[in-house]
Amino acid sequence: MSRFYVENFGCRATQADGAAIERQFVDRGLTRAENPQEAQVVVLNTCTVTASADQDVRNTIRRIHRQNPDCQIMVTGCYAQRAPQELANITGVKWVVGNSHKHQIGEVACGSSGFVALENVGTGFQARPEILVGDIFAHTELLAAPVFDADTASEKTRPNLKVQDGCNNRCSFCIIPSVRGRSRSLPDTEVISEVNALVGMGYRELVISGINLGRWGRDLNYPTQVQQKDLNGAPRTFAGLVRRILHETSLQKLRISSVEPMDWTDELIALCASSRRIAKHAHVPMQSGSDRILRLMHRKYRPWHYREKIEKIRAAMPTAAIGADVMVGFPGETDADFEETRNFIASLPMTYLHVFTFSARPGTPAAAMPGQVHPQVMKERNRVLRELASEKKRAFQTQFLGQTLQAITLTHFDGQRTECLTDNYQKLWLEGRHEANQWLNVTPTVIEGEAMIGRPASARSAAAD
Repeated sequence: MSRFYVENFGCRATQADGAAIERQFVDRGLTRAENPQEAQVVVLNTCTVTASADQDVRNTIRRIHRQNPDCQIMVTGCYAQRAPQELANITGVKWVVGNSHKHQIGEVACGSSGFVALENVGTGFQARPEILVGDIFAHTELLAAPVFDADTASEKTRPNLKVQDGCNNRCSFCIIPSVRGRSRSLPDTEVISEVNALVGMGYRELVISGINLGRWGRDLNYPTQVQQKDLNGAPRTFAGLVRRILHETSLQKLRISSVEPMDWTDELIALCASSRRIAKHAHVPMQSGSDRILRLMHRKYRPWHYREKIEKIRAAMPTAAIGADVMVGFPGETDADFEETRNFIASLPMTYLHVFTFSARPGTPAAAMPGQVHPQVMKERNRVLRELASEKKRAFQTQFLGQTLQAITLTHFDGQRTECLTDNYQKLWLEGRHEANQWLNVTPTVIEGEAMIGRPASARSAAAD
């Protein structure tokens, strides 16, 4: 029987896409290999947000081809959509499939026969790669990501469900709208069906994700299509979708992925604060704390708008993890601009940061802007913000020592302790071996590095609380 292996690069939406790709192969009778060396077909589901992301993919292609020269390599995702010929020129690549045709990957690899064409396997076969990339902006609907079975999923806990794809924003540094197209939403009836299916498989936490998640439903709100409104006749909003998930499914915990600051509405904040079934965790992309740089980035908010949202979230959810994406080295960023960002972050109740160094993406306005920042300066600014983030994270974790938290057990056991994730997004190692995918009450006792160490607080499940 043919075996496949899918490797994902990048964001949660890409991980959700990877689960859908796996489902396509499983439906055709293939089995999942434990590693690329054991597979007949390897799918690399790529990211192209930065130059280093592109380099990671190229290095991976060469490594896999060197270790398993007879496997057939398919490259898909955002890098494939942006630069298909560049990838096709790498030895070992058989197919390049853009986001425009990602839903056809199983058919491309297996054909109508339902299995991978293996006539060339074992011969070191190399021919001109097949490129399948179309106009991503021609896509106006989001196809449901197939639900994956517990015994074939790459993760046994916390699956991702992508309910939105694409982005209508035009941030000057970002290539994503060009490779994922316009914002498209999975209809709420399909979302509810997918969530209920995952609950039926035994999952206790679900991460709902998208490229611009807070814009969910905007493309469904056409006044001439009454059926594309909520049951009460109101336009569909992301907060409305979350409310429907709570009302129409028995999901124990919903975790919301990244939502842009302008989409953290008062309604959404109040909903997250009032429900114990929503993880106390808010990821709010920032990019910069400098008003001048935000304007150059074409971001749709100013620092004072951002501060207002963060302070509202903290007031409503005192124990919530609050994180942000921050970019250093955007063209024209001066020392004063960076210091403004650092001071801005220091003054906010953030608990973690994802710090990125600016990477010029071909075809974006920022790539041609004057004032490109020297790489060494960007590296130093990155270091400063990472240190600040570590300080904030440790201060946040310290307040929970000796307290009781909810945590879901993950699959990793290091011989003495089980890896967990708390409701408020803290990594915690729990004493002893515990079955994966269980909500437990835990008590953190010490902090080691970036993680907390803890012990069970009680024998009964936290889901009962």
